Amino acid sequence: MKRKLILILFAIFLSFTITACNKTDDNKATEDSSAATTEATEATVATEETKEEKENDSEAEEVSGKVTQEFDLSSHKSEKSSRLWIPYAQSDEFQDISNEEIKIDEAVGTATVEEDELGNKMIYVEFKPEATEKKVSYSFDVTRREALRPEIKEETDFNKDEFKEYLSDSKLLNINGPIKEQAKEITEGKTTVEEKVKAIYDWIYDNMNRDNDVIGCGLGDVDQLLDTKAGKCTDIGSVFIALCRASDIPARETFGVRLSKDDTADITKSQHCWVEYYQPGTGWFPIDIADVLKGILNDNLEKDSKEALALKDYYYGNWDAVRVGFTTGRDLVLNPKQEGEPLNQFGYPYAEIDGKAIDFYKPDQFVYTFNWEKAK
Repeated sequence: MKRKLILILFAIFLSFTITACNKTDDNKATEDSSAATTEATEATVATEETKEEKENDSEAEEVSGKVTQEFDLSSHKSEKSSRLWIPYAQSDEFQDISNEEIKIDEAVGTATVEEDELGNKMIYVEFKPEATEKKVSYSFDVTRREALRPEIKEETDFNKDEFKEYLSDSKLLNINGPIKEQAKEITEGKTTVEEKVKAIYDWIYDNMNRDNDVIGCGLGDVDQLLDTKAGKCTDIGSVFIALCRASDIPARETFGVRLSKDDTADITKSQHCWVEYYQPGTGWFPIDIADVLKGILNDNLEKDSKEALALKDYYYGNWDAVRVGFTTGRDLVLNPKQEGEPLNQFGYPYAEIDGKAIDFYKPDQFVYTFNWEKAK
């Protein structure tokens, strides 16, 4: 089926959009030059569709290919233990995961698939202390579908107890501090969940900005972010989630990696996270305000420009297909439990040498690569 009167956003996401929240070098995070050259996300926005056209415009974009991840802890000598946890992709409404393969030399260690209390799966690798070559690889095939904006139905009551996980705070996602008053101010006079969320989305668009100097994807410290009003995807997404939860609206985030439109690509530094909220009577509703603000910065757009507003419209209810999700949640205890503090998020692999965490933002210390190969 043909989509009519479509605005193609090639110019908006030219080159930089596929590159997501990146790891840093020894000084700070910089945008990955290899990922920056990948083809832009073909996010399309229907601008003037009739009711009949909307009914026919139901074909979601799909992206299929293979992701291969390789890890090497050989440079880290240990006396007691070398442990590694790798986020493990699972199939869901928007992605099909298949042909998973884990390769490790049994002479140097073991690898098993484990699950935490939130349902996140992970590959747990334990290398023998005496091993000199500590390598493991993980690959899988993925077909990812574009998420299309759901039709908002009449709002109904919902049981908050069933959404307790998505109404709670965490160490950095403080919904009972300054964010509470900010949420009250933003949603004043709004009576429905849809009205409140639109007000929150608009406030973030008007008041926050992308900051490429932030390390990785950012920490998502909402108390600090109310002052700086700038960050990367975890920062911007966390503000959205905190404002929603402070308004008694369930919201959650997914941590994953950007894929590519190219036939092959290095996606090692393409970490990304996106969010959604629960619309009573409709279900979970996709949001990616972080990608909106990224497109505005990287393409030097004015927020009142047609291109920027098209981005804003698209990512209110849609996710492009050029991504794969791995985990969700904050303050995570892995399985088996790590010796370090609970993880703020599990969007990156995590490793401990003799109980001490390796900085996963530094590829020269924590050696790993992610590569993408598009399906033929």
